[in-house]
Amino acid sequence: VLVLLIVTMRRRKKEPLIFDEERDIRENIVRYDDEGGGEEDTEAFDMAALRNLNIMRDTKTRRDVTPEIQFLSRPTFKSIPDNVIFREFIWERLKEADVDPCAPPYDSLQTYAFEGNGSVAESLSSLDSISSNSDQNYDYLSDWGPRFKRLADMYGTGPECLY
Repeated sequence: VLVLLIVTMRRRKKEPLIFDEERDIRENIVRYDDEGGGEEDTEAFDMAALRNLNIMRDTKTRRDVTPEIQFLSRPTFKSIPDNVIFREFIWERLKEADVDPCAPPYDSLQTYAFEGNGSVAESLSSLDSISSNSDQNYDYLSDWGPRFKRLADMYGTGPECLY
């Protein structure tokens, strides 16, 4: 059995540790250890790929160079700007949203001019009336574990002055 295992292991072809050129996945790696260059280093990438081909421009002549030959003007291709189409689309959706009574946000009138009797919040002055000498029992905070130790120390029974 051991001999059979050794024979099958030797027959199995091992994959080479170094890739063939066909399987080389590093073909798009660019060396970035160039010294200097800066903006003038345009050989590491294709500038044509960076140009936006969707924008058609009018032919512009340089002012600092006088043309030697007067060339015929090329026809310019201009299309309807996309922003006009989108502006109309958004304007229509705004009109629809303005007349739709079920569209959020659901606005309602909020009145905060009074408190006390008759208001939903009742009186807020009771928040200030709680004094430090109240008969509240916060001993249960120590049962909640080490995460609430600071709260238990602040509100639990013990020395009155924490500072």
